[in-house]
Amino acid sequence: MRSSLFSAENLEQESAQPGMRLQNSKLLKIELNGEAMARVGSMVAYQGNVQFQALGSGGLGKFLKQKLTGEGVPLMKVTGQGDVFLAELAKDVHIIDLEPGDALSINGSSVLAFDSTLQYDIRMVGGTGMAASGLFNCVFSGHGRIAITTRGTPVVLNVDQPTYVDPQAAVCWSASLQTGYHRAEQLGLGTLLGRRTGEAFTMSFAGQGFVVVQPSEEPPVMGSGAQEQQGGLLGGLLS
Repeated sequence: MRSSLFSAENLEQESAQPGMRLQNSKLLKIELNGEAMARVGSMVAYQGNVQFQALGSGGLGKFLKQKLTGEGVPLMKVTGQGDVFLAELAKDVHIIDLEPGDALSINGSSVLAFDSTLQYDIRMVGGTGMAASGLFNCVFSGHGRIAITTRGTPVVLNVDQPTYVDPQAAVCWSASLQTGYHRAEQLGLGTLLGRRTGEAFTMSFAGQGFVVVQPSEEPPVMGSGAQEQQGGLLGGLLS
């Protein structure tokens, strides 16, 4: 049988080392020898002796936080030996290596999978206050790999000057950055030649670090008032 479908770029990528790697820009491959954590519903194929266990948001404490804040990652534990392929709505997949001392604040809807050696918690984003009805993110730390997704090819902004990002396009950032949350009118974006710009709120970042911005806004999810106001940052996370 012959077809360009069977070209080398579409064949399974092999590695001698266990762990996460990109099968291609849309697919994550975990060469499993032990356990890993993955987003519920993200498995598209697997080979070998692999078991899946749903964990909700990762324990009772995180489950309660998720119910109160709307933020979190519906997780499953993946254990055994074999190859597991993960994807999320054909989004682009990126792998980040965290070293001891690193901390990454990330939109929960962008988490695809991570090593079980990493720790994570749900925290309020600094500077949002009551004006934002409470804005929460997942903060990962420890030593290991995390796979995130973006809607399209992102830009990584080096925060070496005051930086402002649409909160629905912000994917993740250095947890050490100072954040703020502003109404567009405060930055002169509320109106343009008498017309609305469509940008109601803007996040600000200061300090030393980076912000990953995707070229698409997460769509609002119908639900609680807070979820509808915050769109992608709070939406689509409840299992």
